[in-house]
Amino acid sequence: MELNELLEIFDSGETIGTDPDVISAMRSYIAENRRRLFEINNVWHEPDEITALFMQITSKPVGEGFRLTPPFYTDFGKNISVGDHVFINADCKFQDQGGISIGDMTFIGHNVVLATLDHDLDPEKRRLMHPAPIRIGKNVWIGSNVVITKGVTVGDNAVIAAGAVVTKDVPPDTVVGGVPAGVIKRL
Repeated sequence: MELNELLEIFDSGETIGTDPDVISAMRSYIAENRRRLFEINNVWHEPDEITALFMQITSKPVGEGFRLTPPFYTDFGKNISVGDHVFINADCKFQDQGGISIGDMTFIGHNVVLATLDHDLDPEKRRLMHPAPIRIGKNVWIGSNVVITKGVTVGDNAVIAAGAVVTKDVPPDTVVGGVPAGVIKRL
């Protein structure tokens, strides 16, 4: 299965796990991605080399001024889009089958998890997965140890406090925090 076909399935929000061809293709891209992640995480690289490796992982260009501090982890890797002047700090984990878009001037702190898949709640169907995108606006600051779950949109200029678990959309120009995250104040 070609990458564009697989991405269309993921981006449609269709349940994953019923079609063995989809699972096989996904596993193939995941295996390819692991080799690149090993390279980025276990060998010294200059910043421009890290950017080039990240673009190999995503199979698309990143915005101007992109910076990433390894180690970095992503299972699939091919459904991530990054704007200009984005900074991703160490130990971030992106589960990106559902799609992750990161707007310009966004800062992502240490050990942030972006998870775009959920397993089915029905124990008989637990192997099934449900994708939904995470969309992060412009000029967002995501603190260390934040978890953002599938289907969440973070508005422009928002700040997510360290340790928050974000399960619902974050309005623009707000600070959110807590578990689950709630509005602390408006900017």
